Amino acid sequence: MLMEPLPSADSQAANPPRKQVGALAWRFDHGVLKVLLVTSRDTGRFVIPKGWPIKKLSDAKAAAREAYEEAGVGGKTSSMPIGSYEYNKIFGPGFALPCKVMVYSMQVAKVLPKWPEKSERKRHWMTLSDAASSVDEAELRDLIEEFVPVI
Repeated sequence: MLMEPLPSADSQAANPPRKQVGALAWRFDHGVLKVLLVTSRDTGRFVIPKGWPIKKLSDAKAAAREAYEEAGVGGKTSSMPIGSYEYNKIFGPGFALPCKVMVYSMQVAKVLPKWPEKSERKRHWMTLSDAASSVDEAELRDLIEEFVPVI
């Protein structure tokens, strides 16, 4: 994978963000809307399941696959993104890749006891306010705070 230095304000225009896809997985728990966050593999901070687009899959289906691999959930995913956010994917000291994550809503229908990245991540169901205050990215925080369940 190409590693690039952290972008400066001047270089961001010449280095457009790379597209990723993510799932904002949700369900009602005793009448309370909750969303699912997972811990990142490197720092343990809270994020939504996300990753690179997958050839031969729509972005919505790729987001659903990320939700399965990273969080062990499945369900119905919106065909259109509900929003997006940008962040810098850090690869090491001084190396980052600007990314724009297209976020898809996923109404969770199944929660699996085992999943591919279970040993690498923890999943946490949170209220919208708790989830919003648990993520680092301001645009993701806004997306979660304003979330209305859609499919």
